[in-house]
Amino acid sequence: MTTASTPKGERRRQALVEAAAELLVEGGFEAVRHRAVAERAGLPLASTTYYFESLDELVGAALEFHGRSELARGRAVLAELTEAPRGVDRLVELVLDQLLGPAGDNDAEAVLLRYERLVATGRRPYLRPLMLDLGAELRQLLLDTCARAGAELDAKRLEQLIALVDGAVVNALIEVDPHPRAAARRMLRELLGQSR
Repeated sequence: MTTASTPKGERRRQALVEAAAELLVEGGFEAVRHRAVAERAGLPLASTTYYFESLDELVGAALEFHGRSELARGRAVLAELTEAPRGVDRLVELVLDQLLGPAGDNDAEAVLLRYERLVATGRRPYLRPLMLDLGAELRQLLLDTCARAGAELDAKRLEQLIALVDGAVVNALIEVDPHPRAAARRMLRELLGQSR
């Protein structure tokens, strides 16, 4: 990578990272291409190869930016909880927001793209260390969220919770009219209701 040692260079590099992150979230890894990133960032095509040695490096930077942004959002939500959430339903929604992202109008498509990204990183070994780091931070955030709500979980129980959500989501995504958040919500209510 060419260093972006000037403020203008840093801004351009960051604009490319953010554009690539948007494309990654909207269309998966295949959407992140030099031309598409440059166009989204409003920069010349050559800037993608000036600031990044390869497309893989740009994808890694985009994935890290997106992952860290999601973690920051989750930490902000946790920090705003001045008192423990009341009831299992509120805790379930907090956990789902951490694992699936905030609920939105096109929830099933957003969740599908999220899981496609997770699975696709398995074919990109250069992303594994980053995904392990982000995953460890997410797990700590989930433990903190559950503790704040009075549902103390150990590492084993947390892995069960994540596996439960992942399984419910994947099964729901194959339905004709998928509602992955609703499927995961049903499973989590039972699991978290027992933890309190």
